[in-house]
Amino acid sequence: MKVSRRKFFTIAGASAAGTVLASPLEGLLAGKAFGQRPGTGYGPLFRGADGILEVPEGFQYRVISRVNQIMADGNPVPGAFDGMAAFPGPRNTTILVCNHELSNTSGTQVRVPNRYDPVSRGGTTNLVVGSNNQLIKQFATLGGTIRNCAGGPTPWGSWISCEENTSVPGSSDGSTQFHGYNFEVPASATGPVEPVPLKAMGRFNHEAVAVDPKTGIVYETEDRGNSLFYRFIPNVPGKLAEGGTLQALRIIDRPGVNTVTGFVPFEKFSVDWVTIDDPDPATDTVRVEGRNKGAAQFVRGEGIWYSGLSGKSELYFVATTGGPVGGGQVWRYIPEDETIELFVESQSREELDMPDNIVVAPFGDLILCEDGPGEQYLRGVTPQGEIYNFARNALNNSEFAGACFSPDGRTMFVNIYSGVTLAIWGPWNSRRG
Repeated sequence: MKVSRRKFFTIAGASAAGTVLASPLEGLLAGKAFGQRPGTGYGPLFRGADGILEVPEGFQYRVISRVNQIMADGNPVPGAFDGMAAFPGPRNTTILVCNHELSNTSGTQVRVPNRYDPVSRGGTTNLVVGSNNQLIKQFATLGGTIRNCAGGPTPWGSWISCEENTSVPGSSDGSTQFHGYNFEVPASATGPVEPVPLKAMGRFNHEAVAVDPKTGIVYETEDRGNSLFYRFIPNVPGKLAEGGTLQALRIIDRPGVNTVTGFVPFEKFSVDWVTIDDPDPATDTVRVEGRNKGAAQFVRGEGIWYSGLSGKSELYFVATTGGPVGGGQVWRYIPEDETIELFVESQSREELDMPDNIVVAPFGDLILCEDGPGEQYLRGVTPQGEIYNFARNALNNSEFAGACFSPDGRTMFVNIYSGVTLAIWGPWNSRRG
């Protein structure tokens, strides 16, 4: 299905300024993934006065939200800050939509009157941030969901929030609804939205999504050790609630392959897609159906981001524990060519340790949020394939999550999972590596 860019945005009714960023990383094709010496990046890291981050010289950061602060709706900020995206707001503001990966027994909760499941505590909050990187207000927008891990922005100005849980009524966690769905939250929301599960997009351990703005097709990752890579072809681009077709990627010459090892960076493979006949099963069997039809398996699919390269679409997605040392992989899928390739692969946990959320920066680098044991870094990858440390969590060993850039590209927003949202700004164009 092909829809022109102009027609698609007419259907969608809004622009995705700031959410579909310029393409990255083509320079990595010149060398072995992560095989070059570490890059200098922006230089050594220095600890901020408040001891939260270490960042390069010339960069500044500010805390804009903390767990348990009182929001504009009178409720405390819920914990477990995870996936996030930035959207242009009125009067030169930035709107952030932030996931809260809370289970039914978590100590905090997203409080809204119209919860999808009364016993479930996850959901989203929206933050309005001024041009001075100061928080204007924050409020709850989605509630009653479970483990809203990541998600992704849409070109029509909304956030798709993904449940990483497949509980059913009668489960030991007390759920009263079926879980494992995606939910849509408009960036323009001014309060709680109606929680509508997008069932046709599949019921499984969702992690993240990315939308190809040329076609309206949504690509989805699944966080399991034997996960698949999916696409959802909507019946009407930009209107996901009106249904569509769910499919899983198959590598034609290697049907059913487990991609954890045995692939060489930049070797392209032709792919096709197998249709999932039962996207909303009573049990967690979507990936089983896909695997039985020859779909490729990835080890813990997590972050995904869309990029445009001279008019060509590219989808970069993470397999968090893939590769020979379990340090992670990044894969690249090109829809126009129907090819996939291993793009980068950790050869050492010191150079790359379990990347999770991913974003392509406006200046061309890939930013990876690590989620390995011990110290937590934001790692940058230059177009030449050099890795550098951009920031370190000096507060605790909680993972980074939700990295995204403001619509003007000047500020990166990022979460520390334990309950801090930060704005980081500085000389982005001064990278040394």
